[in-house]
Amino acid sequence: MNTVPVLTLKDKIGYGFGDMASALVWQTATLFLAWFYTDVFGLPAAIMGTMFLVVRAIDAITDPCIGAIVDRTRTRHGRFRPWLLWFAIPFGVSCLITFYVPDVGPTGKIIYACVTYTLLSLVYSAINVPYCAMPGALTLDPGERHSLQSWRFGLSFTGGLIVTVLALPLMEWLGQGNQQKGFFLAMSLMGLLGIGLFFCCFAMTRERYIPESSTPGSMLADLKSLAKNSQWRLVFVLNILLLTAVVVRGSTTMYYVKYLLMRPDMTFAFIVSGMVAALAGALLSGWVLGRVDRVRAYQCTTLAFMVPCIAIFFIPAAYIGWILALNIVFSFVQNLTTPLQWAMLSDVVDYEEHRTGRRLDGLVFSTALFAIKMGLALGGAVVGWILGMVSYQANVTVQAPAVLHTINALFTFIPAALFFSIVVLLCFYQLNNRKVAAIANELAAKRQHISNPEPGLNPAIQE
Repeated sequence: MNTVPVLTLKDKIGYGFGDMASALVWQTATLFLAWFYTDVFGLPAAIMGTMFLVVRAIDAITDPCIGAIVDRTRTRHGRFRPWLLWFAIPFGVSCLITFYVPDVGPTGKIIYACVTYTLLSLVYSAINVPYCAMPGALTLDPGERHSLQSWRFGLSFTGGLIVTVLALPLMEWLGQGNQQKGFFLAMSLMGLLGIGLFFCCFAMTRERYIPESSTPGSMLADLKSLAKNSQWRLVFVLNILLLTAVVVRGSTTMYYVKYLLMRPDMTFAFIVSGMVAALAGALLSGWVLGRVDRVRAYQCTTLAFMVPCIAIFFIPAAYIGWILALNIVFSFVQNLTTPLQWAMLSDVVDYEEHRTGRRLDGLVFSTALFAIKMGLALGGAVVGWILGMVSYQANVTVQAPAVLHTINALFTFIPAALFFSIVVLLCFYQLNNRKVAAIANELAAKRQHISNPEPGLNPAIQE
């Protein structure tokens, strides 16, 4: 096997800055977007849920196209990093206009929300598909990729903490009682921070490896090839199920704390404590799970965090301390698996190259990102549709008993059922540690090592 350079701390932190930037939007969407659209923007819950799914239909076309273009990108900076420069500023702009509330009437608001949410989704794909595909170009070592993903999500959750800690206080301070103005100004600052972090990610990382040859053929041929990859199909479905569960639970948090616990003053503590636990789980993932077979570790860890998730359903609202503690345990254990989830995608890319000789980083990660956004949309849609079915009324002091029971189920049993389906799905996943290591060894003998990627023009990477 060829000598594989160990990633430096600068590589890992620099790569993590990219997801820290994305988290400024992702965490906001997970925690606040459904609530923002219903309680601040003024969209009916059912329309909000439908809008989420319509935009995902657009993503079904655009995301694979972006992935195919990324696979064919060749510059002196590599295949993936240039995209961070090209789309950093559009990323920040799309973030802030999504959280602007125009004074255009009910129909105009619906149109504006659909257009800006679609734009946000497109720009998010354009910068995140190449970003997520970068690990295969940074290192060949599966263990290093796990470590890289741990740093990535450690910094990602740090970005989430920034949103969690600063977004609502900033919104209140900048808005001076005007929630619409406050959200727009707060997210403008988050967008500027995201732009700077993506620039740092570009400057601090280097692409060291490229495929032995460029990717020929059409996008349709690549998609047909990928569709025959059984492990890609499993991971695709896994991402939809996982993100649907996470977003259902995350989107319900605001409703749960406000209406079931009747402690809106605890929202900040509830969310921040969960984010700190998630940060710890992501950072410790390599240490806790790194020496265990990744498939078995994923299954056992998922079963473990289902326990506190379900237990919360049965605890009376008066015992808020117990609920808070169980939520912290859930967040920590659940996020032990997050780096594994993304390392598995790099494994699928390697498996596809080993199986067909085609290196489809961009396409694999674009379809994975589509699956994740489909989960985000389904999660938001499920919350919107179910709350609409039980006649949820925004901004009332006390909700009907049926609404309260529904909110409790959305926070506990419904995501737990989706988590369990992932455990079952992983019974059919074949890329365990032994097989992944064997594939990596074989590919390392074939892959081309870029000894001097920057500065200057390497013959293997052409403008």
